[in-house]
Amino acid sequence: MDTFVAERPAVATTLGLCFAIALLEGLDLQSVGVAAPRMAHEFGLTVSQMGLAFSAGTFGLLPGAMLGGWLADRIGRKHVLIASVCLFGLLSIATAQVSSFAMLVVVRALTGLGLGGAMPNLIALSSEAADARSRSSAVAVMYCGIPFGGVIASVIGVLLAGDTEWRHIFYVGGIGPLLLAPLLLALLPESRAFLDVSASGAARPSVAHTLFGGARTGTTLALWLSYFCTLIVLYFLLNWLPSLMAAKGLARSQAGIVQIFFNIGSGLGVLGIGMSMDRMRPSRVVGGMYAGIVLSLAALAIAPGLVWLSAAAFAAGMFVVGGQSVLYALAAMYYPTAMRGTGVGSAVAVGRLGSVVGPLAAAE
Repeated sequence: MDTFVAERPAVATTLGLCFAIALLEGLDLQSVGVAAPRMAHEFGLTVSQMGLAFSAGTFGLLPGAMLGGWLADRIGRKHVLIASVCLFGLLSIATAQVSSFAMLVVVRALTGLGLGGAMPNLIALSSEAADARSRSSAVAVMYCGIPFGGVIASVIGVLLAGDTEWRHIFYVGGIGPLLLAPLLLALLPESRAFLDVSASGAARPSVAHTLFGGARTGTTLALWLSYFCTLIVLYFLLNWLPSLMAAKGLARSQAGIVQIFFNIGSGLGVLGIGMSMDRMRPSRVVGGMYAGIVLSLAALAIAPGLVWLSAAAFAAGMFVVGGQSVLYALAAMYYPTAMRGTGVGSAVAVGRLGSVVGPLAAAE
């Protein structure tokens, strides 16, 4: 990791700013799960309505990821990313202003457009900032901001007292991106790889050619399936973990502690598994990752008490979230610069179908 950070100041700047955005994305993504018990109390929500509220944000992620990735290959990663950050910041603040369940669903769906548009550009900028030997590590450094943002959301949830105080978390999650936007405009460099491709005047490949041309069909479909299945599990845990811990008899503060351990494990897993991708055969890393997912989820289902539940949540975060970062790195490695935004964006978008299915299925 020190190698690619030291190569150019622009690399450290890019990764630092991308990490900060990912941190705010992670905060927003887990805000609804943390605030859910208080939302349910205020609005009188049923379990199925809570599932719809959880999935509302992910509905916007799919078109947001597709559009954000496609635009990134045409007008650049930086400006699409800044627009996405401003959008999800404003709509996070709007979430704190809702006064009904219907408004909550609409605002969260629109928030997903900004969140979805940001992720393909974060992946592209991070991977293109580093050399080919360090791309998985670069994506891991960026992506570990997601679980650490979840830690912030969990801490805010633990600190909030009472059954009605939930809006503060969305104010924090909305003001942060808006404060960060001017720094992105002033300090974030555009991807050099993108600028080089643009200067060459090469024709932009179509979406169909990007995804299925040049014998890419099999790999594209395999990436889509992996994203879909992994994000079913990930978003189920992101949205329902506090409620599941409450159902096991844990107090709200104890459920927050379990979620904090989940996010700490996630951050360590992202860094550890991501860096392993640069040093080991990817097939071995991916195989070990999925074995770890199965075992950790089984442990989470049967673990008794706060200590064992915290340990199981730590392992689940390590393998589920760490595994998702590996998939992001794989997509960034597979698609060339001219089509990287579109390729990664399409995989993220298909994966978002899983992120919709997970919370909804759990509510049934």
